[in-house]
Amino acid sequence: MCTTAKQNSGLWKCPEVTSDAQLRLYNSFTKKKELFVPINGNEVRWYTCGPTVYDTSHMGHARTYISFDIVRRVISDYFGYDVLYCMNVTDIDDKIIKRARERYLLKKYMEDSSIPINKVVEDCQQALTHVKEIRSRENDKDKQTMYDKQISSVENALQNLHLSSDDEMKRKKLFDDCRDNLATYLDFNHSHTTNPLENEVFLDLARHYESEFHSDMSSLNILPAHVLTRVSEYVPEIVKFIEKIISNGYAYESNSSVYFDTIKFHKQHSYAKLEPDRMGDIAALSEGEGALTTSENTIKEKKNDCDFVLWKKSKTGEPVWQSPWGLGRPGWHIECSVMASAVLGPQFDIHTGGIDLKFPHHDNEIAQSEAYFDSDSWVNYFLHSGHLTIAGCKMSKSLKNFVTIQQALEKYSSRQIRLLFLLHSWSSTLDYSDHGMEKALTYEKMLSEFFLNIKTHLRSLKQLNHSSAYTKFDENDLTLNERFSTIKKQIHIALCDSIDTPTVMENIRQLISAANIYMNSTNITINRLLLRNIAAYITRLINIFGLNSTSSTDDIGFTRSGEQQASAVNVEDIAMPYVEQFAKFRDAVRTEAITIKNKEILTLCDHVRNEILPELGVRLEDRAGSAATIKFCDPEVLKREREQALLVEKSKQEEKERRKLEQQAAKEEKERKKLEQQKAKDEKEAKKTAAKEKKNPDTKEPSQSATNDAVTGATANGDS
Repeated sequence: MCTTAKQNSGLWKCPEVTSDAQLRLYNSFTKKKELFVPINGNEVRWYTCGPTVYDTSHMGHARTYISFDIVRRVISDYFGYDVLYCMNVTDIDDKIIKRARERYLLKKYMEDSSIPINKVVEDCQQALTHVKEIRSRENDKDKQTMYDKQISSVENALQNLHLSSDDEMKRKKLFDDCRDNLATYLDFNHSHTTNPLENEVFLDLARHYESEFHSDMSSLNILPAHVLTRVSEYVPEIVKFIEKIISNGYAYESNSSVYFDTIKFHKQHSYAKLEPDRMGDIAALSEGEGALTTSENTIKEKKNDCDFVLWKKSKTGEPVWQSPWGLGRPGWHIECSVMASAVLGPQFDIHTGGIDLKFPHHDNEIAQSEAYFDSDSWVNYFLHSGHLTIAGCKMSKSLKNFVTIQQALEKYSSRQIRLLFLLHSWSSTLDYSDHGMEKALTYEKMLSEFFLNIKTHLRSLKQLNHSSAYTKFDENDLTLNERFSTIKKQIHIALCDSIDTPTVMENIRQLISAANIYMNSTNITINRLLLRNIAAYITRLINIFGLNSTSSTDDIGFTRSGEQQASAVNVEDIAMPYVEQFAKFRDAVRTEAITIKNKEILTLCDHVRNEILPELGVRLEDRAGSAATIKFCDPEVLKREREQALLVEKSKQEEKERRKLEQQAAKEEKERKKLEQQKAKDEKEAKKTAAKEKKNPDTKEPSQSATNDAVTGATANGDS
């Protein structure tokens, strides 16, 4: 029988949309979460502000680059967008020029053996006076503290100079203790002696720290940019960009420099879109002009106080490039506008950077670019990573809490540091502290133990054929699977909510807790395929988040580090039969030692378990009444876990001792106060008695001898 179209129309009904979860990102333009809509379909064009390479990278850099590495991985690997990621390296900047010049001049000075020791002493004294003058003009408390320490170091060196036996020792002592002050002084007095055409003096320093930066990023497992731009390679493009802004009427030349006309731009567009309330923040604008730019000079050259430099006229002792306005170099803000536009075009999707760059740097970037393209939309989404504090305080060398990336990696692994970041929102303040890292270590331990337990259950699957591996879902299986399904939905919603990793991590914790309860339940049949599905899902998430340096669709859990990584795929399969036989032998020896109460043999069994096997990546867990559980781990992870456990134990003992001393001190203080109170009371009573006696001399209390006589007399009279 044939059916009509009308009859067929009732056979299928389109399901209703039950979730409106779509990716939204917190946009600094609007200060709220906005629906993410790329300009060109699935393609995402993305620019991030890279480092100014004049010093070693620190945890403040890690805050930005780890955070946006996580965001980038989620957008690319979870949501499936095709990302083109561009990052710049600022290798022309006042900080670089000053640092390179100081090192150049100091090196020449120190290598000049013809300078007599009395001249070195005189120069150090002059340097001390110079730095004291700088200190007197400084308002920043952290910098004041830094200068105070430098001054103290030089003063001590000069005062103790007589303790050195010869001139060479004195010279070395002065160079060691006066290095920073002397470099600042030499630059102030002799910067003009640096040939302005020797750009390599400045670029060599930048290349050194750029290489160090890339090494640090690799150590943190941060994905490299698809496109890397250096300012020194884009000077011709920068000159043309500035010429176009002048042509459009938004910039002007003054004394061989070029400035952006903020007032004129603001009449046609909107200046300071990110931080409109700071549009007149002259202090921030002046700082953005660079360390070698004096406000006194630029004020004379500017039409308006808020105008900022696009092209700087170079002074003697500074690197130079040719331009229509004379020898000079690019301003800081124009560099990013030009490089981003050169690679990504007149409009792109995402711009990221640290929150400290919001104003004036990013606001000036936007203004320059809109002035060049004469449009009001250069970038659609501006994302800023949150601040980083060290144990609740601003990171500062003067506070002795300045932590470089390498220093952090000496104490913690890159995975542990990344876990700390995942436990915090990318856009909020993150506190790097021992307390915070303890939470990250605890979370890592939870993940690691979960994966090891899952692998233990999955080993038996390899002994089954494909059909036998599938078992019917019973009530316990269905309950866990439903929980699994619910948590996956919650994680998806969290990732759509401006990539809310803290909520994701909490949901992963809840899923692991549910799986652990299931595995530890008695009188149930474990569905190993269900456990594998859960473990594979969590593994996929940790791979997306960058917690594994490499990943494979067949692997579950954390990958191994270093040279072990390449062979990690089959190491368990190859080693397991041998390790199982050894574990059985050890179990038998240990059981016999317990029976005959042989402590020496038990100690040897513990030594093998605790010291020998972990170095081979094997963990044995003894269980009463059954065979030891075998778990394969990364030897480096086991080593680090043991070191951290020892540090934690040491810290606990130190804390215990500290509290004991505090309690003892408190007890002694209490006793001291008690004695003082008693003494004061006695003195008060004595004064009171003395005053009473002075007032009534005839009513003086009888002496002890008189009292005794009275008692004796009473007894003699029969009054006892």
